[in-house]
This record gives sequence, C-alpha cells and structure tokens, in this order.
Amino acid sequence: MISIALRQMMARKRQTALTLLGIVFGSTAYIVMSGILLGFREYLVDQLINNDAHVRISARNEVIHEDSLDDRLLDPGERIRWIVPPSGRRDHARIENPSAWYNRLTSDADVSAWSPQLAAKVIFRRGTISEAGKMIGIFPGRQEKVTVIRSQMIQGEFRDIAEGGNRLIMGEGLRELLGARTSEAVHVTVGRGDAVPFKIVGVFQTGNKAFDDSTCFAYLSDVQRLNRTPGVITDIAVRLRDVSASRAKSDFWARISQENVRSWEETNANFFSIFRLQDAIRYSMSISILVVAGFGIYNILNIVINQKKREIAILRSIGFESRDIGVIFLIQGVILGVAGGLIGMILGYLVCLKLETLNFSNPLIQTKTGKMMVSYRLATYVQAYLLALVSTLVASVLPARSAGRLAPIEIIRGE
Repeated sequence: MISIALRQMMARKRQTALTLLGIVFGSTAYIVMSGILLGFREYLVDQLINNDAHVRISARNEVIHEDSLDDRLLDPGERIRWIVPPSGRRDHARIENPSAWYNRLTSDADVSAWSPQLAAKVIFRRGTISEAGKMIGIFPGRQEKVTVIRSQMIQGEFRDIAEGGNRLIMGEGLRELLGARTSEAVHVTVGRGDAVPFKIVGVFQTGNKAFDDSTCFAYLSDVQRLNRTPGVITDIAVRLRDVSASRAKSDFWARISQENVRSWEETNANFFSIFRLQDAIRYSMSISILVVAGFGIYNILNIVINQKKREIAILRSIGFESRDIGVIFLIQGVILGVAGGLIGMILGYLVCLKLETLNFSNPLIQTKTGKMMVSYRLATYVQAYLLALVSTLVASVLPARSAGRLAPIEIIRGE
C-alpha cells in the first residue's frame, strides 16, 4: 500500500510539491518565531536574575484604612465615625531588626550570599545641571556575590568604593545626563542639609536604561551619613543557590517576619504577563499557517480521489477492502506530514543560525548593538514537527474515509 500511495503522489508532482511546501513553511515559521521570542525571553530572564537579588527583603509599608488606627485610638468594642477618614500609607523607613535577618540568612543552607543596602532618593548636581536619582549604599564585597555588577563595569573597579571617603560608582546613563567624567566630583543631597561632594571612581552599565539613568552605588556608611540615618538599612538583597526556589523561600520568610519579602518573579510579574502574550501570539500564528496548509492537503487529496476513481475501482475489484483504500490515502497524508515536518525543522534551524549572525539593537536595553538572540530549545522543534504531522493527519482523515466508501459498481456506472 505504501508503494501505491507513493506512485499516486509522484503522478501529481506539482500538487504534492505545493502541499509539501505549505507544511514546510508552516513548521519553519513556528521554529523561527519561537526561536526569536524565546531567545529574547531567555536573555531577559537572565538579566532579571543576575542584575538583582533573587529575593529582596525590604522595610514594610502599609496602606491606611478607616480601621487602621482603631487599636491606637479606641478601647475594645468602641467604634468611631470619621468625617474625613484617614488615608495614605504608613511607611517604616528601616528594617527593624537587621541582625536577626543576618543570623537567619547566614545559617540558611539555601542562601548563597546576601548584602545589606540603604536606598536613598537624592539629587545629583554638577554645575547648573541637576538630576534626581537613587543612591544605594552597599558593602562592595557582598554586593558582588549577589549580582553580576562587577562584570558590568565599563570604567574603574567596583571595589574602588570599599575604602569609603565619599566615592561612588555611577550608571553610564546618569553620567551622560550630568556630563560628568570619572575622577570628577558631583554634589549629592537628600533634600535636607548641605550637598555633599562625591567623587566618581567608576561607571557601570547593566543594560537596563531606567536603572542606568538614575542609580549609583556608594559605601554603606557614606550613604548612611549623607541620609543622616546611621546604622539604618532599608533592604537586604539575597541570592539563593537554586533560583527556582525563590518564590517558595520568599513566601516562607514573609510568613515569619513583618518585613516586605518579594521574589524576583513577583517583582517582575509584568514581564511574565508579556511572556504569556508572546506564547499566545506565536501559537495562534503558527496554528493559522498550518490550518491553511491542512486545507490545502484536504483539497488536493479530494481532487486526487476524484481523478483516481478508476484506479480505486480496479483496486477494489482485485480484492482491496474499503479500509485498505482509506489507508492508502491516509499514508499519503502521513508521508507529507513526516517529510514536511523534518524539512521544516532543518530549514528552521538553518534560518535561526543565520539570524544569530545579524546585528541587532534591542530597544528595551541600553547596551551596544549585539547579535540576534535565538533559542534552540529541543521542545520547540518537537512541537513544530508534531504540529505539522497532526495537521496533515487531520486533513487526510476525511478524504481517506470518502475514498474507502467508494463502491466499484458506482464508479463504473459513473464512468
């Protein structure tokens, strides 16, 4: 039956080739789209994981409701009717008991590194230029173990601020906005008191434009002194040995503490919404292409059946059952699906290799032009192959059934 199916396909070479091309292009398009979208996703997730903490412990804040002050103003059982109800937010500008957190993190086997931080909103001034931004006080040795900031230095060394003495390392975008150079001084103020001069000893570039345009790092004690909050920290950045455990670990710490504990997935939840939208788009586009190819297969097989009625009658008259006739045409769909899926996988891989060599500048990141980011996940190729095979099988079932139902006497009478 396979030889009969092949002979019938070769008798209509142009129709067979066009059908095969539809399947090939459908599976190729799926692989290329998935490779680009997943490649960018893998790059972005890598940036999110390595540029910030896996888990961030921050000073808590609470939204004030009408009953938020009842425990302070009223005795048990009493109620109050507000003419103007309280609103706003109750902030805690510090982690209340950092030493307890230090002990907990040090003794936790899942924690790879941690770094205390003090984040202060500041104004940078250089001459007549002023820019609002954020200064993060850190211990350089600890911060290097939590993020990959050391590898993102484009001028100077990250540990140059370890000695203190009002030194800072500035984002490349912020440096350009201020028009400053390395070894120059900028004046920094938190909005109260005199501005304090800080010397720029290094420049970093993470690729996150918003971060690079507004942030600098300095030694923790220097920022505490500038902010007039000695001994205070607002965050603890934590890196885990297994990044996939960050959500569970943050939930556990949030239950046993009063601080605001968030994993990197929670902090970047908006990106995961975009990822789900990307998946929906690539699946819908690829399925649409393969549905069109499936209709092509259906129509071509129907035409072939009409053209091969005499041969079908001969096959039935020499002993072929109706099921055998259906299998012959179903085999043709399987051959088209298998061949189209395999060729599409190879062509998709070659196109991805070519795309990977093209220069590409991502509008979402600030870094210099690089190469196209392409993913080569095995699951993508398996999915493309299965989509091609399933679409051809589904498109071949109805023509195969109709061919099997043809009776020899009816064909002869029709002829």
